[in-house]
Amino acid sequence: MERVIGAVSQVNGMAELENIRISVLGKKGELTAILKQMGTLSAEERPVIGALANDVRGKIEAELESASARVASAEMAARLEAERVDVTLPGAALQTGRRHPMQIVLDDVIKIFLGMGFSVAEGPEVETTYYCFDALNTGPDHPARDPQDTFYFDDETILRTQTSSVQIRVMEKEKPPIRIISPGRTYRKDEIDATHSAHFHQIEGLAVDKGITMGDLKGALNTMMKGLYGSDVKLRFRPHHFPYTEPSAEVDLQCFACHGKGCPMCKYEGWIEMLGSGMVHPAVLDRCGIDSSVYSGFAFGVGIERLTLMRYKINDLRLLYENDMRFLRQF
Repeated sequence: MERVIGAVSQVNGMAELENIRISVLGKKGELTAILKQMGTLSAEERPVIGALANDVRGKIEAELESASARVASAEMAARLEAERVDVTLPGAALQTGRRHPMQIVLDDVIKIFLGMGFSVAEGPEVETTYYCFDALNTGPDHPARDPQDTFYFDDETILRTQTSSVQIRVMEKEKPPIRIISPGRTYRKDEIDATHSAHFHQIEGLAVDKGITMGDLKGALNTMMKGLYGSDVKLRFRPHHFPYTEPSAEVDLQCFACHGKGCPMCKYEGWIEMLGSGMVHPAVLDRCGIDSSVYSGFAFGVGIERLTLMRYKINDLRLLYENDMRFLRQF
């Protein structure tokens, strides 16, 4: 017993203490082995040896309990010392979240058009060829429908190439006056480089009412661009062709760097192409159940990435997708 008590008094850890308990009091321990031999004793010896064994067990258990409290206290003290915190030190600065530059621009565009009485409409990204092409006056032989340019699931199901499909869905369900913008993700089979991506974002604008003219389109786009880039911004409208608008126009923004004189940023043209627009084709209105002899409308579509690159003078589209915090924390 003295040997065991001496060993217990020297332990410094709970694991070591548990090993001693098992070796003495466990099922295969020394004291347990002695008690198993009680059957070999005479009737007169059993009570004496039994009382002695119980006394020894009690003293060992008391010593183990005392040592356990001592070791636990020592371990807690060591842990508190190791994990001590200097409460006088300044706290760690937390990085606050912020909006992505494209989200900043998109929110500003939405705010501008809400101020002009427009509402926001959304549609599915997995679209049918009817809503993406047929209803938009884009025939089966149009190059945009080629599998080399568009992601097809089957002959009639695609990833939408533009958010113009939303204007068809809105015109089918609502009657004029209609004023909506439809932001969302779009997909085309473009090679990824500094100015192109197979996945990008677009915002479509549509207004349909009696007496809508090209002047209303110009006014809306001038309001958007001035709200994004400042009151001195200048736009140029060039004749173009889109199957779903007639007349159609490409809209250019005067280069900020050279103010129209020509520089590397604008490829020495003085202007930077921004978006496509035009008056909604009468065939598109009639197909949606809107009488083109009574109503007219304008539509435009612009890439959120392009608006963002111009606003923050970023020269590589890929920077918007790489999630480099050094880049994103600038905005």
